[in-house]
Amino acid sequence: MINLSNIKISYGDRILFKNGNILINNNDRIGLVGHNGSGKTTVFRLIAGLETPDEGEVLVDPGQVIGYFRQDAGEMSGGTVLEEVLSGAGRVSEIAHQLSGLEHRMSDPDGPGLSDEEMNHYGELQIEFQHVNGYELENNAEAILEGLGIGKDRMQEPVEHFSGGWKMRIALARILLMKPDVLLMDEPTNHLDVESIVWLEQWLASFKGALVMTSHDREFMTRICKKTVEVALGMITTYSGNYDFYLREREIRREQLLASKKRQDAMLAKEEEFIAKFAARASHAAQVQSRIKTLEKIERIEVPPDPKVMKFTFGDIKRSGDIVVEMKDLAKSWKNTDGSDLRVFSGITGTVVRKNRIAVTGINGAGKSTLLKVITGQTDPSSGICTLGSSVNIGYFSQYSSDVLKAEHTVYEEVASRIPNATISYVKNLLGAFQFPGDDADKRISVLSGGEKSRVILAAIIAQPVNFLVLDEPTNHLDIASREVLLEALQSFDGTLMIVSHDRYFLRHLANRVFQIDHGMLNVFEGDYHYYLEKTGHV
Repeated sequence: MINLSNIKISYGDRILFKNGNILINNNDRIGLVGHNGSGKTTVFRLIAGLETPDEGEVLVDPGQVIGYFRQDAGEMSGGTVLEEVLSGAGRVSEIAHQLSGLEHRMSDPDGPGLSDEEMNHYGELQIEFQHVNGYELENNAEAILEGLGIGKDRMQEPVEHFSGGWKMRIALARILLMKPDVLLMDEPTNHLDVESIVWLEQWLASFKGALVMTSHDREFMTRICKKTVEVALGMITTYSGNYDFYLREREIRREQLLASKKRQDAMLAKEEEFIAKFAARASHAAQVQSRIKTLEKIERIEVPPDPKVMKFTFGDIKRSGDIVVEMKDLAKSWKNTDGSDLRVFSGITGTVVRKNRIAVTGINGAGKSTLLKVITGQTDPSSGICTLGSSVNIGYFSQYSSDVLKAEHTVYEEVASRIPNATISYVKNLLGAFQFPGDDADKRISVLSGGEKSRVILAAIIAQPVNFLVLDEPTNHLDIASREVLLEALQSFDGTLMIVSHDRYFLRHLANRVFQIDHGMLNVFEGDYHYYLEKTGHV
């Protein structure tokens, strides 16, 4: 059990939160929520013992092992993927290392061998190793890596061969293999495809310890976490239900708080009226002073800002032809560094019809992004034909779209430059919908986070009079609130949509067809995303 009691954390004049309380019981499944910068990472650091509170205390039961997965894989070098994962198994990894050293000495015919004391120690280590299932350690590590999308053919590769996203998977595998008593996970689904997310969800369902996690994936959070802790506006609030329950309960509590404030304001107004009326009368001096002192002691009720975000409505768009995209025997290969061809897909034949909302799915590396690039004309096919229909105007968002933003522009200037005929009011409302209200619209692009840059690009693309939106991972770096703004906007879009995303909640509420790329071929599912999950066994 872990108990954060009356915690206060401040940085300079800014109080992050005070009088904060969180109780983590054995087998708890807690979703940690709050906007960026509210203090979620600080809560993790307090639990992990990496930070101490200004006030209050963090009580951890003796012997508790805490595993902390964060969005910083740290240094990885000098070993294979499997070795990196095995090294994080805690005590069992230490025992394995000691056994290996003793066994090496025992097998050395020219060495001095082991003393009786060392042989006894070797026997004790063997018993302990067996007790903690050490002999299954490597098999477990391989199973976890395969579940996270790293096959056996790559487990012996040096970790230096892997990109940042894949290193995050390796770091996640290392923490999972540890099987700590308390597992802290900061955005574990980042960099994972749907298959890996489903596997992780199943793994966590059988995990025996306590779990505290953040995630921008609403469905993942809702399915796993049975309790929600909100860090917001200097307070830490616990809700005894999942994320959906939290949203409903938060609104109920807000309405109750508004009613309490209304009653308090009426009482204060009445008391202040009495004080003003009788302040000059000597006969009421004692009563006036008594009421003044009473008012000074009353803690004023503060109502936090309404968490609801603005909505965006599309303008009129030009109607495209009924056939938006026609693909016939489409193939694409890239050149390897040695000059050989790397086939991405081939023989893709299919049609995109007006008002389709197509989810493009497949494991990482299947060719989803490449297909979107071919369709949008970013790259030419190796063979086959890809034809756009009549009057089709494309709006394309890629994972690297933010690279074209001008660092010296403000948010307002960047978006306004892309829709020059729009009024100031329209641009301001658009930016408000994408969480750049008021002065936030005057921020320079150079100071924005990755998620903020994504919101700027999405706002600019969606505001343009396009009738075919092609979106490659638009939800990356977006928090849940931003994803829901985007989802509501796309649900009202009167054109055609193709989208790659690993957010199942997002796709479940949007897609009406699914194109799956599997081993270089195209499988078409004539139903919504839930239908696709049922057919592929991923529900």
